[in-house]
Amino acid sequence: MRIILDTNALMVPVQFGVDIFSELATLNFDEYIVPSGVVYELEQIASGAGANRNAARVALSLLNRCRTVDRKGNVDDAILELAIEMDVAVFTNDSELKKRLRDCGVSVVYLRQRSYLVRIP
Repeated sequence: MRIILDTNALMVPVQFGVDIFSELATLNFDEYIVPSGVVYELEQIASGAGANRNAARVALSLLNRCRTVDRKGNVDDAILELAIEMDVAVFTNDSELKKRLRDCGVSVVYLRQRSYLVRIP
Protein backbone atom coordinates (compact mmCIF):
# COMPACT_ATOMS: atom_id res chain seq x y z
CA MET A 1 0.00 0.00 0.00
CA ARG A 2 1.02 3.59 -0.54
CA ILE A 3 1.39 6.29 2.11
CA ILE A 4 2.30 9.99 2.10
CA LEU A 5 5.03 11.06 4.54
CA ASP A 6 4.94 14.48 6.21
CA THR A 7 8.04 16.45 7.19
CA ASN A 8 7.84 15.48 10.87
CA ALA A 9 7.34 11.80 9.98
CA LEU A 10 10.66 11.71 8.13
CA MET A 11 12.45 13.17 11.16
CA VAL A 12 11.15 10.47 13.57
CA PRO A 13 14.18 8.15 13.12
CA VAL A 14 16.57 10.70 14.64
CA GLN A 15 14.17 12.33 17.08
CA PHE A 16 12.78 9.10 18.55
CA GLY A 17 15.03 6.29 17.30
CA VAL A 18 12.21 4.54 15.44
CA ASP A 19 12.82 2.78 12.11
CA ILE A 20 9.83 4.23 10.27
CA PHE A 21 10.18 1.99 7.22
CA SER A 22 10.13 -1.20 9.31
CA GLU A 23 7.18 0.10 11.30
CA LEU A 24 5.33 1.09 8.13
CA ALA A 25 6.01 -2.35 6.67
CA THR A 26 4.30 -3.96 9.68
CA LEU A 27 1.25 -1.86 8.75
CA ASN A 28 1.54 -3.15 5.15
CA PHE A 29 2.86 0.06 3.59
CA ASP A 30 5.54 -0.44 0.97
CA GLU A 31 5.41 2.66 -1.24
CA TYR A 32 6.31 6.04 0.21
CA ILE A 33 5.22 9.34 -1.34
CA VAL A 34 6.69 12.71 -0.42
CA PRO A 35 5.28 16.00 -1.74
CA SER A 36 7.91 18.42 -3.06
CA GLY A 37 6.96 20.90 -0.32
CA VAL A 38 8.11 18.41 2.31
CA VAL A 39 11.50 18.18 0.59
CA TYR A 40 11.73 21.98 0.60
CA GLU A 41 10.84 22.15 4.32
CA LEU A 42 13.50 19.55 5.14
CA GLU A 43 16.12 21.47 3.13
CA GLN A 44 15.26 24.67 5.01
CA ILE A 45 15.50 22.96 8.40
CA ALA A 46 18.75 21.16 7.46
CA SER A 47 20.41 24.38 6.33
CA GLY A 48 19.43 26.28 9.46
CA ALA A 49 20.66 26.18 13.01
CA GLY A 50 18.64 24.38 15.60
CA ALA A 51 17.80 21.15 17.32
CA ASN A 52 16.12 19.62 14.27
CA ARG A 53 18.97 20.29 11.85
CA ASN A 54 20.51 16.81 12.12
CA ALA A 55 17.10 15.11 11.98
CA ALA A 56 16.32 16.97 8.76
CA ARG A 57 19.65 15.98 7.23
CA VAL A 58 19.00 12.32 7.96
CA ALA A 59 15.44 12.72 6.64
CA LEU A 60 16.83 14.06 3.36
CA SER A 61 19.02 10.97 3.07
CA LEU A 62 15.92 8.78 3.47
CA LEU A 63 14.26 10.32 0.43
CA ASN A 64 16.00 7.83 -1.86
CA ARG A 65 13.42 5.30 -0.60
CA CYS A 66 10.53 7.60 -1.51
CA ARG A 67 8.82 8.91 -4.62
CA THR A 68 8.66 12.70 -4.75
CA VAL A 69 5.51 14.24 -6.20
CA ASP A 70 5.57 17.85 -7.39
CA ARG A 71 2.95 19.95 -5.57
CA LYS A 72 2.74 23.72 -5.20
CA GLY A 73 1.39 25.79 -2.32
CA ASN A 74 0.95 25.14 1.37
CA VAL A 75 2.46 21.79 2.36
CA ASP A 76 -0.42 20.66 4.60
CA ASP A 77 -2.95 21.55 1.89
CA ALA A 78 -0.88 19.66 -0.68
CA ILE A 79 -0.73 16.59 1.57
CA LEU A 80 -4.49 16.65 2.14
CA GLU A 81 -5.29 17.13 -1.56
CA LEU A 82 -2.83 14.45 -2.63
CA ALA A 83 -4.16 11.96 -0.05
CA ILE A 84 -7.72 12.45 -1.28
CA GLU A 85 -6.70 12.37 -4.95
CA MET A 86 -4.60 9.20 -4.59
CA ASP A 87 -6.83 7.60 -1.90
CA VAL A 88 -3.87 6.90 0.39
CA ALA A 89 -3.02 7.21 4.09
CA VAL A 90 -0.78 9.91 5.58
CA PHE A 91 1.96 9.52 8.21
CA THR A 92 2.10 12.69 10.32
CA ASN A 93 2.46 13.70 13.95
CA ASP A 94 0.99 17.16 13.31
CA SER A 95 -2.22 17.28 15.38
CA GLU A 96 -3.89 19.96 13.25
CA LEU A 97 -3.15 18.11 10.02
CA LYS A 98 -4.31 14.82 11.59
CA LYS A 99 -7.66 16.42 12.44
CA ARG A 100 -8.08 17.86 8.93
CA LEU A 101 -7.25 14.50 7.38
CA ARG A 102 -9.65 12.60 9.65
CA ASP A 103 -12.42 15.13 8.95
CA CYS A 104 -11.99 14.32 5.24
CA GLY A 105 -11.98 10.56 5.83
CA VAL A 106 -8.27 10.06 5.21
CA SER A 107 -6.52 7.28 7.15
CA VAL A 108 -3.73 8.57 9.42
CA VAL A 109 -0.60 6.88 10.76
CA TYR A 110 1.21 8.50 13.68
CA LEU A 111 3.84 7.81 16.33
CA ARG A 112 2.43 6.64 19.65
CA GLN A 113 4.32 6.67 22.95
CA ARG A 114 7.48 7.72 21.09
CA SER A 115 8.09 4.10 20.11
CA TYR A 116 5.72 2.62 17.51
CA LEU A 117 3.33 3.59 14.73
CA VAL A 118 -0.44 3.19 14.79
CA ARG A 119 -3.03 3.64 12.08
CA ILE A 120 -6.41 5.28 12.46
CA PRO A 121 -8.65 4.01 9.64
